Amino acid sequence: MDYFKKQLELLKTERAADRQSYQEMTANTTIAEKRANGLTWYPIAIKGSEMGRGDYLIVEVERTTHTDIPHQLRFGSSAVLFSNHDAQHHRLEGTISYQSGNRLKITLPTDELPEWASNGKLGIDLLFDENSYEEMQQALKQAATLYEKTPLIQILTGDRKPTSETLAVPYVNNRLNISQQAAVNNILSANDLAIVHGPPGTGKTTTLVQAIKAIWQQTEKQILVVAPSNTAVDLLSEKLSDEGLNVLRVGNPARVSERLMSLTLDARVAAHTDLKELKRLRKQANEFRDMAHKYKRNFGKAEREQRKALFAEARKIMEQVSNSEQYIMKDVISKAQVITATLVGANHYTVRELEYHTVVIDEAGQALEPACWIPILKAQKVILAGDHQQLPPTIKSEEAARNGLATTLLEKNVLHHPETVTLLEEQYRMHETIMGYSAKVFYENKLKAHQSVAQQLLFDADVPLSFIDTAGCGFEEKLDGTSTSNPEEAAFLIKHLTQLAISLGVQYKAKDFPSIAVISPYKQQVITLKELLEHAPELQPYRDKIAVNTIDSFQGQERDVVYISLTRSNTDNKIGFLSDIRRMNVAMTRARKKLIVIGDSSTLSAFDFYAGFISYAEEQQAYLSAWEFMDI
Repeated sequence: MDYFKKQLELLKTERAADRQSYQEMTANTTIAEKRANGLTWYPIAIKGSEMGRGDYLIVEVERTTHTDIPHQLRFGSSAVLFSNHDAQHHRLEGTISYQSGNRLKITLPTDELPEWASNGKLGIDLLFDENSYEEMQQALKQAATLYEKTPLIQILTGDRKPTSETLAVPYVNNRLNISQQAAVNNILSANDLAIVHGPPGTGKTTTLVQAIKAIWQQTEKQILVVAPSNTAVDLLSEKLSDEGLNVLRVGNPARVSERLMSLTLDARVAAHTDLKELKRLRKQANEFRDMAHKYKRNFGKAEREQRKALFAEARKIMEQVSNSEQYIMKDVISKAQVITATLVGANHYTVRELEYHTVVIDEAGQALEPACWIPILKAQKVILAGDHQQLPPTIKSEEAARNGLATTLLEKNVLHHPETVTLLEEQYRMHETIMGYSAKVFYENKLKAHQSVAQQLLFDADVPLSFIDTAGCGFEEKLDGTSTSNPEEAAFLIKHLTQLAISLGVQYKAKDFPSIAVISPYKQQVITLKELLEHAPELQPYRDKIAVNTIDSFQGQERDVVYISLTRSNTDNKIGFLSDIRRMNVAMTRARKKLIVIGDSSTLSAFDFYAGFISYAEEQQAYLSAWEFMDI
C-alpha cells in the first residue's frame, strides 16, 4: 500500500542519516570525547556475572568515574564491552538488559568472560540502535499487510471514518473541569479513535489518568499506555499507580525511585511467591559454572570432558530456571490492569505477543509515526494525546522531515477526524497575559486561564509580560560553527536578570525565591549565557534557582520567571529556525508569573508571528526598548 510504502522510504532515509550522524560522532574520536557525548561508560568495574538464557552470560557493571555525565545507554540498546588494551580486538558485543543509575547489565553471547576482561581498564560503548529501526520497519510492513482487513488502520490513515456510541450514563468526575470531563466522555464513547488535544498547562496527564481508570472500569480489559520517552512513561506509571491501578512498567525507568522500581517486571518477579526455588536453582547453576571455570586452559581430555559436563549441567538447570521464570512472568503480566512502556518497548520480548482492547499514546505530538504503529497493531481502539502545536519529533534527516516524517500521526488525525478531538480549554499555569498571544495564534482564542492563575504576579504591581527591543543597540549576532550567538544581547539579559534577582531577594525568603529559566533556541547562545551567569557575583546566591538551556530541554517544564533570548540580529532579516513557531510556542508558555522576551524588532518584524507578538506586547503596555535599561 502506497501510504506505508512512503513511510518505509522516509524511515530508510532517516535511518541512514541517523547512522551517518552516529558514525561521524564516533569515528576518530577518543574515549574521553565519546564519554562526553554520552556514548561510553569508561572506566567500569565488573560487579558480578550470572548465567542467562541459552548460551548467554549476564554481566553487571558499574560506572566508577564521570558519573555526572548524562548518557544515552538505555535498556534494549546494543552495546559492546571493550578493554583499553586493544579496543579494536578485545571487544564483545551484546545487549543492555538493565540500566539504573550508574549500574547496568549487559547480556553477552558467551559462556564466560574472555581472559582479556581481567587485563586493563574496561568500558561499555553504545552501538548504533538498529533494533528500534528494525521494530519500526516491521510494524510498517505488518500494517500494510493488515490494511485491507483492519478498519482501525484504515481510520488512522484517513481512509475510513471513526465511529462512536452514546454513553448510557455520561461520565462525571468533580476532580476534572468541563473540557477534561468532555475528553473522558469522548474517549469512553469512541469505538476506535479519540484524541485529547492538551495545550500547555491544561492538565492533560490528569485527564488521561482519569480516562484510563474509567476505561478499565468500563471494559475490565488490560490497557497499554505508551509514550516516546521514558520520562513521560514514568510520570504516567506513577500517577496511574497512585490511582490504585495495578501498573506494570516494562523496560527500565529513566528515574530511579523506589516507587517506580516497585512497578517494574523485575521487582514484581522478585516479589513472587515461587521465586525461592528459582533462586536455589540459579545458585546451583552458577556453582556448576564456577566449578567449570576452575579448569585451566592447558588440561587433558578427561578435564575437558568434565568441564563440558559441568557447563551442560549448568545449562540444563538454567533451562529449568528459564521455564519457571516464564511462568512467573506470565502470571505477573496477566494480573496487570495497565502495562506501560515506550513505543518501541511495547514490543519487549516479555509482552510482544499481547493484544489490547485500548492503547493510549501520550506525547503523540512528539512521536515518530513509524514508532506509533508498533503499539497500534496490538489495539482495537487508540487514544492519541498531545499537542501538535508544540515541538515535533526530533528528526536527523532534513530530507525525511521535509518529505513528511515530521508530520505526526496525531497531526494527520486531527486534520482527518476533527470530530474525535477534544481540546482541553482551561490552563492552570500562566497569567492570562502570558497565555494570550499563544491562545490567539495556536488555539483559536479558546484557551482560558483558570482563576487561580489568571492574575498571579511575582509581587503586587509587577507586570507579567515584557518585550525588550534591542533594535538600534548594535547587538549583532555571530555565527559559531553551525550555531548562532549574540554576546551583547546575552550580557544585557544577565544584567537585567541581576536587577530583577536583587529586587526579588528583598521580597522573598531564600527558600521561597522564584524559579527562573533562561532560554534560547541556539546552543551557542546558551553556552554564552551559562558562562556569563557563572561570572555574575550578584547572582550566585540564587544560582540553584536559575536554569539556562535550549527551548527543547524545557518542553513539559514550567518556571515562575522565563527569559527568552531570541539572539538573531542582522540586516538581512534572517531568523533561521526561529521560523519554527511551534518551538516559540513552547518557549513562551513555560512562564507562570513573568515572561521577558529580548530580541531585535528590526530583524524579527519581517515575520508575521513576531510582528504579531510585538503588536500584542504594545497592546498590553509590555513593549520596552533596551535603551531604557542602558544605565543598569
